[in-house]
Amino acid sequence: MISKRLIDLLLTIPGLVLVLPIMALEAILVGIFIGYPIFFSMKRPGLDGKIFILHKFRTMTDQRDSKGNLLPDQDRLTKFGRFLRSLSLDELPEFLNVLKGDMSLIGPRPLLMRYLQRYTSEQMRRHHTKPGITGWAQIHGRNALSWEERFRYDVWYVDHQSAVLDLKIIFLTIKKIIKREGITHPGSATMKEFNPSVHLPKAQ
Repeated sequence: MISKRLIDLLLTIPGLVLVLPIMALEAILVGIFIGYPIFFSMKRPGLDGKIFILHKFRTMTDQRDSKGNLLPDQDRLTKFGRFLRSLSLDELPEFLNVLKGDMSLIGPRPLLMRYLQRYTSEQMRRHHTKPGITGWAQIHGRNALSWEERFRYDVWYVDHQSAVLDLKIIFLTIKKIIKREGITHPGSATMKEFNPSVHLPKAQ
């Protein structure tokens, strides 16, 4: 059976060669329309919660209010940023994360560090494999899913991952990108914060 890492390298290396001209043009346009730095880099938990630095192209400005707080996502997300997100072009630098070994092409999306303290033990199992650029949850609704649905798909993938499934997800991801489905969460410019405590019943 072909290993997951071998599939990543066989697809990522030639893929990077093909997209490098696109990334170069994208870098120039991000600098013009959004500003510098052109990359959005942030710590994310990977396999078994190990921290790595995720790289993406910026889609938002750093606009702040009078108190120095960042404005809401919908106020900072630019038209050019929406375009990049609609075609997942902002994700292209993550191929470098795959090449380095921090990520895989297929796996649960790497989320914010603060979410680690909010998962149930079942949801935490999403970290039993490397995070991916795309995954089982992405082809079943992407950001249109609720957090609970998304985590169920992530854990299902952990339990059923295989080379055949990964190739199927890659094919269906391309289809989703072409159709531009599930780019945002209903009622939100991006994806609402995962905060299960807000859904708990109030103490009497």
